[in-house]
Amino acid sequence: MPNTNVLIHKQNTARKRRVDQIMKAIFTFTALLSASFIIIIVGIIFVQGFRPFITDNHGLGPVNLWRFVTGDVWLIGNTFASNLYSVGYAIVSTLFIAFLSLLLAFPIGVLTALFIAKIAPKPLSKVLRTVIETLASIPSIVYGLFGSGVILQIVYDLSATFGYQSKGGNSILAVVLVLSLMSIPTITSISEVAIRSVDKAIIHGSLALGASQTQTHFKVVLASAKSGIFTAAILGIGRALGEATAVSLVAGGRRSGVSFHLLDSTSTLTSLMLEGIKETTGLDYDIRFSVGLVLMVVIFLTNLTLNAIKRRIGTVHVK
Repeated sequence: MPNTNVLIHKQNTARKRRVDQIMKAIFTFTALLSASFIIIIVGIIFVQGFRPFITDNHGLGPVNLWRFVTGDVWLIGNTFASNLYSVGYAIVSTLFIAFLSLLLAFPIGVLTALFIAKIAPKPLSKVLRTVIETLASIPSIVYGLFGSGVILQIVYDLSATFGYQSKGGNSILAVVLVLSLMSIPTITSISEVAIRSVDKAIIHGSLALGASQTQTHFKVVLASAKSGIFTAAILGIGRALGEATAVSLVAGGRRSGVSFHLLDSTSTLTSLMLEGIKETTGLDYDIRFSVGLVLMVVIFLTNLTLNAIKRRIGTVHVK
């Protein structure tokens, strides 16, 4: 009988080991598959995007890489019979708009998350959470249509009030408002999860020491959840940097020069890419991949910088 039990135990152990090996192989395969998609996408964009700088472009000559990255005119002469493309001004505009949208969306998103997680009654909290999740799932084209139908009119009326001639409301301000609306649900959802994960013992300890609810919320809860909240900010600015459809509907299609006037029209890297995607061949089509390559570098450097700041913030202890 003991021998039989030992045999059964060995068989069960061997079966579990085989299951573990099979699951490990499945997990490895799915991880490699996901990584391969990223590698393929980056590889295609890199090859296609670098082509305008090393080929003759059907007699137009290669695009000058330095001028492309630093110049302030999208297409000199405004004709397709040219290789004088530049996106330097669009890089600056993209970063400027992303920063402004984060500056507007971040405090609103974090305070909304704090209200949902710690202040609102449970029934109201559930309703608001559902609303935020619904807003996060709305396609970007819907936000773009709302921006072109409502926000553009508001901005146009505002510019007329100040005696400024705007391009039908197409402006930096319109883009910032649309991107802020799109970023708030993402920032709120992730910040709420971070706030809810704060240990209740820390909150109770703060209250026991005589701190008020407001002091506890701002000095203890938000401070303890700062890492997750900063992650929300990174994802929020990532969405602002990568959005194309909604931005194209309200930006105005600026073709040259950097403007920081909120009522001036603008262009971002994504809007430049989207506006020429109708082409199928030629330099004007290939150059969109070059813009995408620049956008990937901008997003990578931005995320690298923000993550470095996040790690630095994470080392600061709450006083």
